[in-house]
Amino acid sequence: MAAWTDISNIKQKIADSSAEEVTAAYIETIGKSKINGFTTVWDEAINTAREIDSNGHDGPLAGIPIAIKENISTKGLSTTCSSKILQGYVPPYDAHVIERLKEAGAVILGKTNMDEFAMGTSTESSCYGPTFNPWDMSRVPGGSSGGSAAVVAAGEAPISLGSDTGGSVRCPAAYCGVVGLKPTYGCISRYGLISYANSLEQIGPLATTVSDIATIMDVVAGYDSRDSTSINRENNYSDALKDDVKGMKIGVPEEYFGEGIDKDVEKSVWDAISKFEDMGATYEKVSMPHTKYALASYYIIAMSEASSNLARFDGTRYGLRAEGENWHVMASKTRAEGFGTEVKRRILLGTYALSAGYHDKYYLKALKVRTLVKQDFDKALANVDVLMAPTMPASAFKIGEKIEDPLSLYLADVNTVPINLAGVPSISVPCGFVDDMPVGLQIIGKQFDENTIIKAAYCFEQNTNHHTRRPREVA
Repeated sequence: MAAWTDISNIKQKIADSSAEEVTAAYIETIGKSKINGFTTVWDEAINTAREIDSNGHDGPLAGIPIAIKENISTKGLSTTCSSKILQGYVPPYDAHVIERLKEAGAVILGKTNMDEFAMGTSTESSCYGPTFNPWDMSRVPGGSSGGSAAVVAAGEAPISLGSDTGGSVRCPAAYCGVVGLKPTYGCISRYGLISYANSLEQIGPLATTVSDIATIMDVVAGYDSRDSTSINRENNYSDALKDDVKGMKIGVPEEYFGEGIDKDVEKSVWDAISKFEDMGATYEKVSMPHTKYALASYYIIAMSEASSNLARFDGTRYGLRAEGENWHVMASKTRAEGFGTEVKRRILLGTYALSAGYHDKYYLKALKVRTLVKQDFDKALANVDVLMAPTMPASAFKIGEKIEDPLSLYLADVNTVPINLAGVPSISVPCGFVDDMPVGLQIIGKQFDENTIIKAAYCFEQNTNHHTRRPREVA
């Protein structure tokens, strides 16, 4: 199977041969992989493809293989969040997005590696070991959806699903040179997504082309009564695939080009903005003054919610259980053995922020800052159609370079976490290379205006060739 094949090409391959043959080719590619992107390959994938061949290729994704992040529930297929504490857990139900993919005829290839419980920027905290960047095996693929991005970049899956709490789809998309979308909060049901931080996280797709992102969104987005945060709002994302940005107004937030942004990355992004000017768009600089407080606000909120959400993992109902003379000893031992270092760190910090005497000082203040960050976006987007900035401040760093320095890892999220605090949509699209490593352009839009950022990304993609470059041989 050729790497970087999009949905339209795969449909033609299926028509010329069969869904079973296409699925088998991807499974063979995965079997030769060295990037450690998949944690599990589903043994039912071939049977599913064979059934699709027997019944006819109906559905918008009929026979299309897809990879799923380890924190999205799949009935009959293990879902561990790349954590020892959930080893052996097989969900009895499918997440809403999985139901929709199956209805559309997709073939679930397997589960992809991630930072444990989606807590990280590098996919190094997984109990399965790190995933390697297909462009340079000595570098990280980004996180926490590193496996989902890396397998798409390496040609091991044409599309994948990840989750984005503070940049966890866009970061690995930028590092691996693929397209990744963080939709508006509430756009895609979170039913079946194992929670890290409920008020921030959102399932999002990764693919090699913007058109494939739109195709997946047409399938997985939509209302779900089982998710209280789901918004009943219909949309057709493929309608946005128009090569025309004439008259589009772009806002460039000055704060997103501040200290810590690599000069070569900055140049790549400005070159991309200049390309939009050539295509008929205009830009103006805007200010978002509360951006400097966003990172601190995000981590207080995220860690506090994680402290609450991960309390359910105590060895009583599922996953790892360490024996003890009573429940308290059992739960303590289970968590000590089952959770990794970063997860423990975030639980402890979140518990502290929520504790008596500190709730108002930290958590409540973080919520107030979140409101100010949201107001910054409202004001900036009132006068422009989209905002553009670097997805990540630098290209992918070396494996092991930052894992012992959590603060430096947290700082890498400086340009992505404000979007999650505000709940607005954002897409990362390849816009250049620094030392042969991909750079991502982040395009941010108004709430539920995915179509505008998809159109901008599609137009850029149609008029450049960054997305056509291939990673180094990894098989």
